[in-house]
Amino acid sequence: MIHINTGDGPGKTTAALGLALRSLGWGKRVALIRFLKKRSSGEVKVLDRMKNCLVRSFGREEFIRDRAPGPEDYREAEAGLAEAERIIRERSADLLILDEINVALDLKLFPPERVEKLIADCPPEIELVLTGRNCPDRILALADYAVEIRSLRHPWEKAVPARPGIEY
Repeated sequence: MIHINTGDGPGKTTAALGLALRSLGWGKRVALIRFLKKRSSGEVKVLDRMKNCLVRSFGREEFIRDRAPGPEDYREAEAGLAEAERIIRERSADLLILDEINVALDLKLFPPERVEKLIADCPPEIELVLTGRNCPDRILALADYAVEIRSLRHPWEKAVPARPGIEY
């Protein structure tokens, strides 16, 4: 089945990683492909130690915020998408999480047709999760599960920096 976690609130990745932990607990194989992120985080440090779990990060150390994507961003996004396509083709995971792929789509780092094809090519035995804000409607329409996470209040509104172990 296809899961989409989108919206402007925090917790989209966290929800997907909860599903990863649940799957790992049942002995399933999990692959986490992180788009637009190379910096480590608490969850990556833990998942890297888990058997049956592949974590791959594609992006720069800093998340794209207030700048236009550059050539490196396009190369990294393409490499991440190619890795996801390989995992689907080889059926090497039971759960595949494409973290921040919706943001990569929103930034036009690759065309939505590539993601539509990836979804169409995904065999029924692989659970596929796409996270990130601004999920295109055409991708959202393909979901079996669609969750929109809305922020009601967050410390970033008071310029509180992200804290290790809580926000990353």
